[in-house]
Amino acid sequence: MTTKGLIPKIWRWIKKVFIVLFIAQLVYIVLLKWINPPITMTQLVSWVSGHGLKRDYIDRSDISPEARLAVIASEDQLFPDHSGFDWKSIKKARAYNEKKPGRIRGASTISQQVAKNVFLWQGRSWVRKGLEVYFTFMIEKIWGKKRILEVYLNVIETGDGIFGIERAANIYFNKPAKNLTRQEAAMIAACLPNPKRYKVKPLSSYVQFRSRAIMKQMANLQTDPDVGNLVGGSYAPEKGKKK
Repeated sequence: MTTKGLIPKIWRWIKKVFIVLFIAQLVYIVLLKWINPPITMTQLVSWVSGHGLKRDYIDRSDISPEARLAVIASEDQLFPDHSGFDWKSIKKARAYNEKKPGRIRGASTISQQVAKNVFLWQGRSWVRKGLEVYFTFMIEKIWGKKRILEVYLNVIETGDGIFGIERAANIYFNKPAKNLTRQEAAMIAACLPNPKRYKVKPLSSYVQFRSRAIMKQMANLQTDPDVGNLVGGSYAPEKGKKK
């Protein structure tokens, strides 16, 4: 076969592979609207590297409203309002990183964190960032906010080799996630920026300090009807009541 005939054949093969992969990832995204991810890249790396993999996926109804409110207060207070991206925070983080390249500040929303943790790998390459934008857009459109928050609380790393709110509640407080108090939920949320470094048990000074700040923000957010709709429980707005 000549080179002239080989190149079109390779190109047709590449297009077929691309179409198959595109359809496969789209089906996977849709399926995850109802089922939990079998494993994430972060979880796999944790297990392979010897940190272990302790997790228990649970339904939304088995997660304390305090836990849902705590992560919104600590990680993404505009979560109910944005479409996946907090452009104002991204702009601020970019300006900060340009001034201080040695101290990287992130601006990822809960939706972006879910896209990264469920579908991608850790890192700061432009390829991964581009894919993160795509997957964030897709889960916002297909899953919706409540499902994104549920998956987030199931896949986040909450300690060294510990993943999800249920396993964290078991290990740190000897109780299921649905029984977490406001203080306990805030303590778990406080460790999320770096759960291997910021310890809930034994309690680090950083987690102790930050959890208090998170509880103050929780108090500020708990009367917001949009937040209450996502958090549920006693925070859900009364039906028929105008915002």
